[in-house]
Amino acid sequence: MASMLMQKLPPLHGLITNQTPPPLITKHPLLPTPFLSSRPPPSLSTTTSSRTTHTTTTTYHAVGKQNESSLSSMITELERGREEQQAAEEEEEEETEEELFARRQQQKNQHDKQLAGRWREILGRDDWAGLLDPIDPLLRSELIRYGEMAQACYDAFDYDPFSRYCGSCKYNRRKFFQGLGLPEAGYEVSRYLYATSNINLPNFFGKKSRWSRTWSKRANWIGYVAVSTDEATRWLGRRDVVVAWRGTVTQLEWVADLMDFLRPVASEGIPCPDRSVKVESGFVDLYTDKDPTCRFCRYSAREQVLTEVRKLVQHYTKSGEEVSITTTGHSLGSALAMLSAYDMAETGVDVGADGSRVPVCVVSFSGPRVGNGKFKERFEELGVRALRVVNVHDTVPKVPGILFNEHVPEFVQRLAEGLPWSYSHVGVELALDHKKSPFLKATNDPSCFHNLEAHLHLLDGYHGRGERFVLTSGRDPALVNKACDFLKDHHLVPPHWRQDENKGMIRAGDGRWIQPERPQIDDHPADTHHHLQQLGLGSGPESEPDQSA
Repeated sequence: MASMLMQKLPPLHGLITNQTPPPLITKHPLLPTPFLSSRPPPSLSTTTSSRTTHTTTTTYHAVGKQNESSLSSMITELERGREEQQAAEEEEEEETEEELFARRQQQKNQHDKQLAGRWREILGRDDWAGLLDPIDPLLRSELIRYGEMAQACYDAFDYDPFSRYCGSCKYNRRKFFQGLGLPEAGYEVSRYLYATSNINLPNFFGKKSRWSRTWSKRANWIGYVAVSTDEATRWLGRRDVVVAWRGTVTQLEWVADLMDFLRPVASEGIPCPDRSVKVESGFVDLYTDKDPTCRFCRYSAREQVLTEVRKLVQHYTKSGEEVSITTTGHSLGSALAMLSAYDMAETGVDVGADGSRVPVCVVSFSGPRVGNGKFKERFEELGVRALRVVNVHDTVPKVPGILFNEHVPEFVQRLAEGLPWSYSHVGVELALDHKKSPFLKATNDPSCFHNLEAHLHLLDGYHGRGERFVLTSGRDPALVNKACDFLKDHHLVPPHWRQDENKGMIRAGDGRWIQPERPQIDDHPADTHHHLQQLGLGSGPESEPDQSA
């Protein structure tokens, strides 16, 4: 059998050879055509004749030369493409600023067109259902815009104890936004708001001027009332009246000033039919106290804001315009925004000349609780809308009412309702988390968590729960460090960088450095008392206050 098999086998000299076959042809994963591989071949060839082997070898070499040529031309094409791409990128870099401006202008135009038809929805007509997660881009931009109006209160406030104008606004009312570098804000300030510093909130008012003669001994600037210009009204879709309240500039020390004691709003002259509606006593004191001997505080902050908003609402609704009222504030300013919005609805300031009510909305940033559960019920019953933007790591929105608040079971809330330390948040909450931002560093400083510019930065990058943090509006992250130290060090933005040039000092003609005189500070319009009487809040003619107070 073995001899028969041996006779059928071909001669071995055509099967086994020492000649090395040509390289194998393989396909590179990134190239469309095959190229030559240097992988070493096996020592045995296939069972073919020597002639077949020679023919195959010749074919391999021919294909190899052809593919070498193809590879060479492909590399040339790739290099040419890379050069063209680099040229395009360089051209793109040269046009970046122009393109960025054009893109932002396009976004603004689109924003303006949408807002005119959606402003009621944006102001909470449906309690922001479906707009927060994921966040509606138009809502985000509007929240940032109102937040910047609240931030303007901090930037414009003079709290330098070496200034004779410490406690006042740095800028003239008629040039408020221009002074802040915001000439295109689209609003004009119609009135400044003042509060008396006699009440028990020393950390809110900060340091007093070291000068013996100052602009006022007992007053403090706490915000402004502004109304949209004709041009802005067109893209807003209505005439917008904004009340912006200043928060504290002394970090978080003001929290210690909270007396944590609830007081009925009816006892402070607010016409609430239910005496069980109560608010924190320190807030209502700041809002309602006045000093008849001071030209800036002879009217309370409440009287100032109610008369001005009523005047504007009556004027523009009489002209047939649609009007909205928006209050905004950060920190303690948020509490005043909540309280004043509620008061406007309770007092009827939101009723236009035609008898219809105009929408009242609060845009709050990092605000504390203001009142009890009954206050929340009355607030919502009056149709006032409130959106609270908070950082989940901030402590301020958690006070007062640490033990008894809206988070405890309903039956516990009912049992604690009569206690003087049972509080409840109002409105809808938009919770942000500063740990989501790759720009912010880890810190234990609670004032960073509370910072308003940080909240606006978080809004700019927020897209929804679980979504990646991506900035959208082009706001500069450097603004975060304007008044804190929160940005990561590699951004090379110094902390607390915002200050006036030369701290407000100028060089006089004789070469000396001095503090310049400011224009006369506005106090109150002459028709304030008239509007108070129209609201049923005035008694008789006001006596002239001490002009130096």
